[in-house]
Amino acid sequence: MLQYFDGLQFPGHNLMSYISFRAGMSFALSMLIALIFGSRIIRRLQKMQVGEVVRNLGLEGQMSKTGTPTMGGVIIILSILLSCFLFADLSNIYMILMIVATIWMGTIGFLDDYRKLKFHNKDGLKGKYKIIGQVGLGLIVGVTMWLSPDIVMSKNVEIENARSHETEIIVEKNEIKSPQTTIPFVKNNNFNYEWLTSWISNKYAARTLGWLVFVLVVVLVVAAVSNGANLTDGLDGLCAGTSAIIGVALLIMAYLGGNVIYSSYLNIMYIPGSSELVVYAGAFIGALVGFLWYNTFPAQVFMGDTGSLTLGGILAVFAILIRKELLIPLLCLIFFLEDVSVMMQVGYYKYTKKKYGEGRRIFKMTPLHHHFQKPAEPGSNVLWKRPFNPIPESKIVVRFWIVGILLAALTFVTLKIR
Repeated sequence: MLQYFDGLQFPGHNLMSYISFRAGMSFALSMLIALIFGSRIIRRLQKMQVGEVVRNLGLEGQMSKTGTPTMGGVIIILSILLSCFLFADLSNIYMILMIVATIWMGTIGFLDDYRKLKFHNKDGLKGKYKIIGQVGLGLIVGVTMWLSPDIVMSKNVEIENARSHETEIIVEKNEIKSPQTTIPFVKNNNFNYEWLTSWISNKYAARTLGWLVFVLVVVLVVAAVSNGANLTDGLDGLCAGTSAIIGVALLIMAYLGGNVIYSSYLNIMYIPGSSELVVYAGAFIGALVGFLWYNTFPAQVFMGDTGSLTLGGILAVFAILIRKELLIPLLCLIFFLEDVSVMMQVGYYKYTKKKYGEGRRIFKMTPLHHHFQKPAEPGSNVLWKRPFNPIPESKIVVRFWIVGILLAALTFVTLKIR
């Protein structure tokens, strides 16, 4: 439509050529869709009696959540997709992969929620099927990045000015196909997975194996972040708010890495065509902000696995596409700690039960956010009992948000420490 106005010299006809304009519009539209249609979707879910099944775990205010509509992740997914369909370049390979990731993980989450509601239990889709779905998405993304001719990168080169003797950073015009990624604390912030296989004498085999290692890392990152987001979705507004903060950090990274001027000035990896991801990030953040209107304490709707699995998958794939997957452990540390707290709790319980005949715990309850909700019980076999008194849910959520902001800031700081 705006190309048609271009021929008429209609005022503002050229705005769609600016990434910043389209990103801003996708943010605004996505948020408005979530705000306007969110209430209608919630009422529809209530009529369908799509209510959360809550087990009594002895947490304050927990049972009052029973019957609250779930599967609200549909609001987030629709808001993102509609905004991207209107403002994004749908021929861009990066945008295509993000849309595939959104629909793919949304489908897995929807099936999980559907089974929970249909059979009135908390099991939902079997864990192995979730893992198969996450591995499948990781393979799609990893192999596409390997084989697609549209996914390339450009090297930064240092040039010394003969007169001023100052070193300048420029981006090479020649684009290369390489499994490189960004790491902190080194001069050029780049790590090549092919270095892990450089000991192989056959260069073609070494290069192929390097890409296979990259694909394996992609699969692990998608599964870990998706499950971490799923576990984080236990308090009103926790997962949505934390994901929005991470989304803002990734948006900034995508904007800088997709701009040849900023990437050369800051000496960071330039990825041609990846700037289109800024439009997706705008829609993603807008959808989450709009969803928080209904999801903050006390929540009118839960995102369910439809939302949490999708959010984790989106953040993982986005970070991978802009070659920042190795920054995930710091940027998404909250998700990582939620994951690890469950694994530590289960492992320690099994170990102590086998050794002492009685299972013991490290935390009062996992995932980690529930630890702060539960009061300390006198005489309980728990290693970490603090805080002794439960912290209100809304305060836990805001504190996790604050930690998320700090982690995002530290992620940028580590890239500057070389």
